[in-house]
Amino acid sequence: MNEPSKFETPQPEHLSKAQSDLYRARQRGRNKVLGIVLGSLAVLFFAISIVKIAAQIEGAN
Repeated sequence: MNEPSKFETPQPEHLSKAQSDLYRARQRGRNKVLGIVLGSLAVLFFAISIVKIAAQIEGAN
């Protein structure tokens, strides 16, 4: 009844050194991907804003 499910986050005290290193490497990989996605979204929103502002300026002339 106390067996961990496959969706539980492994606790550091239950991991060996090799498992802990692998776990941290996977975390770093996911964090890098998430950072790239969030950065890309920020650039996309910025670009859309610039295009909208430029279109309004050209429409006023």
